[in-house]
This record gives sequence, structure tokens and C-alpha cells, in this order.
Amino acid sequence: MQPLVMVVDDEEKVRKYLSRLLQKRGFTVETAADGEAALALLAERDFDVVLLDVLMPGLDGIAVLKEIKQRRPLTEVIILTGNASVNTGVAGLQHGAVDYLLKPVNLDNLMVCMGEALEQRRFRQSQPPHRPQKGG
Repeated sequence: MQPLVMVVDDEEKVRKYLSRLLQKRGFTVETAADGEAALALLAERDFDVVLLDVLMPGLDGIAVLKEIKQRRPLTEVIILTGNASVNTGVAGLQHGAVDYLLKPVNLDNLMVCMGEALEQRRFRQSQPPHRPQKGG
């Protein structure tokens, strides 16, 4: 089964470019132009990985990331940032992103990140659910 990926970016060129690259490499890809559209898609489907732009009108990427992790904790998120801000990437990691990439995205780096994100998801899916221990 092909991994299901969502590309969320307010720039149509970026969505089309990343979608085309990922489809050529065997991924099933859906796209969203903003945070609200991304959350609507997330309500319908369980994505393996979300590529998420940080700077978007409306809900920004960090707000969307928090919602994704709350609604679908096993969905892995890779943050995309156009402003070479390490702080933005670090903020994404602190809120549960598996990694971050600077735009324009380097294809080799993207494929490495995608592989790591899918491996992380498989590992987390294989773990038994966490159950709090009863105090004695």
C-alpha cells in the first residue's frame, strides 16, 4: 500500500511541485492550500505524513501541527519553512514534528526525511498503547 501524504502550502507552485515529485516516487498525495483545508482533509483520512508550511494565512503551521498531533497522534509531520529560521523549525520539533526542511526543498533531503518519518510511524504503530500505572 502506498504511503498517504498531505502537502499543505499556500503557494500553488510548491504544492504541485512536491505533489508531482512524491507521486513519481510511489506516494499517494493530497494537497491543501491552508490550515483549515488541511484539518478538513485530516478529518476524512488518516495520513502517514504531512508536509506542512509554517507561514500561511489564517491558521499558521504551528497551530495546524498542534491540531494534527491532537487528532491523529501517529501522523508524522515535516515542517517546511521558507524563511531560513531555525527557530521556526525548532518550534515545530517541540510540538511534535519529526523534522523540518528549508524551502526550496532539496529532493534528496526530502526523500531522507520522508523515509525517516515513515519509519517512525511504523515504529510507533507497533508499540502497545500507553496505559498509566495505578499508584500503590
